Amino acid sequence: MFGLGIPEIAIILIVAILIFGPKKLPELGNALGKSLRGFKEEISNKPEDDDNEKDY
Repeated sequence: MFGLGIPEIAIILIVAILIFGPKKLPELGNALGKSLRGFKEEISNKPEDDDNEKDY
C-alpha cells in the first residue's frame, strides 16, 4: 500500500490515536469513507449534456 510496510502503518495509527483519540477515529473514518464514496460516484457519472456545453 503506497510502499508502506507494517511498521510505518503502525506508527501512523499510533500518532492518529494520540492526536484524535480512540473515540474520534471511527467518526473520522466514516466521514472519510463517505467523502471518498461521493467523490468516486461523481467521477464515474458522466455529464448527460456534453453537447449543450459545447454550444456556449
